[in-house]
Amino acid sequence: TGNKFEFRAVGSSQTIAWPLTVWNLILSESLDYIATTLEPASGNGAFDEAVRKVLKDIITTHDRIIFNGDGYTDEWHKHAEAERGLPNLRTSADALPVLGKPEIVELFSKYEVLSERELLSRMEVLLEQYVMQVGVESNLTLKIGKTEIFPAAMRYLSELAGAADDLSDLGIEFENTTLKEVAELAGKLQTGLAELAEIVEHEDDDLVAEAAYARDKVLPKMLEIREVVDALEGVVADDLWTLASYQEILFIK
Repeated sequence: TGNKFEFRAVGSSQTIAWPLTVWNLILSESLDYIATTLEPASGNGAFDEAVRKVLKDIITTHDRIIFNGDGYTDEWHKHAEAERGLPNLRTSADALPVLGKPEIVELFSKYEVLSERELLSRMEVLLEQYVMQVGVESNLTLKIGKTEIFPAAMRYLSELAGAADDLSDLGIEFENTTLKEVAELAGKLQTGLAELAEIVEHEDDDLVAEAAYARDKVLPKMLEIREVVDALEGVVADDLWTLASYQEILFIK
């Protein structure tokens, strides 16, 4: 956003202290480099020439990071990675292992912000928190899915099937589109929950690998289940839906 950074909608368990520490460290290193480069220059316009040269060198070396277009488009993301070689760390599982890179460890040690041991311990704690949080959320998904959502879907399915049979006995034609839709969604939910239950049993002593597994396997499966549940919420009768619906949360006071 121009000449500043914004931290938006920080969660209750989050703090901007750590990213600010990192930004200040980056700024300190940059100013240190500029000051060290300029210090030998003095007299007869040498300093002004040195300033122009160091600024030109910085722009020439790092102009690939400068972009004034729409940074939210998929095209820019592809261009940044493929043509400019800029890292795009989309998830915590992508970003956290970077703390263990030799150049990052050296930077924190150089300015005595954190020793190697202190930095790596923070990386390990953050990775463990990520893995544990995904684990808690996946187990909650399983519990809510099995004890709240699936039973509600099956009760509604039973009601629809009973109503269809009653109408058929009376010789009334009944369009069973909703019945088929609920049956299909309930089947998808049951399958998704079973697959998630299998996935969450995974364990790995390597926290980086475990975080990557949570990112690539557990979270996508949870999102699949969420899509099915959202669809069910739109068709299951309100009196059978035991959880607060989006409609109730957003519109009913």
